[in-house]
Amino acid sequence: MASPFTHLPVLLDECLALLTPQPGDTVVDGTVGGGGHAAEILERTAPDGRLVGLDLDPQAIAAAGRRLSDFGDRVQLVRGSFRGLRGILDELGIEAVDGILLDLGVSSPQLDDPARGFRFAEETAEETSLDMRMGPEVGDTAAVLLQEASIEELTRWFREYADLPGAHRLARAIVATRERAALETSADLLAVIREAGVGRGRRHNPATLVFQAIRIAVNDELGALREGLEAAIECLRPGGRLAVIAYHSAEDRIVKHTLRDAVRGCVCPPRTPVCICGGQVRLRLLTRRPVRAGEDEIRRNPRARSARLRAAQRVANAA
Repeated sequence: MASPFTHLPVLLDECLALLTPQPGDTVVDGTVGGGGHAAEILERTAPDGRLVGLDLDPQAIAAAGRRLSDFGDRVQLVRGSFRGLRGILDELGIEAVDGILLDLGVSSPQLDDPARGFRFAEETAEETSLDMRMGPEVGDTAAVLLQEASIEELTRWFREYADLPGAHRLARAIVATRERAALETSADLLAVIREAGVGRGRRHNPATLVFQAIRIAVNDELGALREGLEAAIECLRPGGRLAVIAYHSAEDRIVKHTLRDAVRGCVCPPRTPVCICGGQVRLRLLTRRPVRAGEDEIRRNPRARSARLRAAQRVANAA
């Protein structure tokens, strides 16, 4: 049965090559979405491999359930965040896994659904509420955050999460506007962006950067990523592999630095004569530089253009 949540998995062949799923492996897809990556992993781990698929979005879990139904009890789908991976695996009675995939960001079906509030297309902006939550009833909506955040908080979001020129000017404009009326729809926010005149001269539509920054703040995506990466490393068995696809620089920077620190072990300042941090080498890198999509894939799936894939392997002598 076709699902409205179906979308093309990004860097599929590259992920499989780095994860190297084998028959009998237990693999976690921490952002299962429509189940595209998961289906291929299950094919590679047949006949008795196991996949645990996580997602905050109930629509994604339902779509993955339909997509993966032929694999029967080899699949366990859980509505939850990969930041809580250790607890989820404990509940399932799984001590360690052979592979973990994290495909970050927001999926095309979520972007395309006006009810989710991720998009800012002019033709639907008036009826698109500012929600932006990955899952319903998970934290505050974008409308609430825009009403309550200080100028300093808004400025930091626009600078750190989107590198937006005029971040402080836009933050002041939002606060001034909400004193007259709450920002409730995409059209309301678009009007403020235009009036503030931010992001001029950039390749991206400034609204793309603004909506991205607010979405990241609403879902605490970078905080979840930091916690989720640490949980993933700890949940891998020796020899297990982790692959992460990031779509913007802030995400990729966190992935790069977390993997680098786990490869180094000791994170003491360079001139510290004796290690005092107690860090241990936990990973070895499988990708020195991020893997990018080729032109053929980008033509088929423009979303792949910004994708950056990094991977590492848990070292055999890790504690």
